[in-house]
Amino acid sequence: MEVGIKGKQVVVITTEMTAAKLGNKGVEVFSTPEMLGLMEMTCKKSVDPFLEPGQGTVGISVELKHLAATPVGMEVACESELVEVKGNMLTFKVVCTDEVEKVGEAVHKRFIIDQSAFMENFNKKAAMVKK
Repeated sequence: MEVGIKGKQVVVITTEMTAAKLGNKGVEVFSTPEMLGLMEMTCKKSVDPFLEPGQGTVGISVELKHLAATPVGMEVACESELVEVKGNMLTFKVVCTDEVEKVGEAVHKRFIIDQSAFMENFNKKAAMVKK
């Protein structure tokens, strides 16, 4: 895994992606949680081809600024760049722009995991849930 890997995804904002859909009545704009999801997936997909078989990545932190509102029907482009690799820790800079302006920016960290070990630990924890 090397610094400089870039990713890009473009989405068209739908009513399902708005703050209003999440309960913020009357605010028919691209929601911050949807922006976060787009940013995470853009970063994830950018490095997936560089992982070893059996590896995956999980998001562990994000510092996000939602800078401007985007209406339903407008396109948003999300671009990521891997800016630091420290062992299994990956740090990305991410920017979202709509058809008019920059609408969001973030620093996102992901951790490379062994999927089998991760799921084994998860399943042990899940087994502790009382039904």
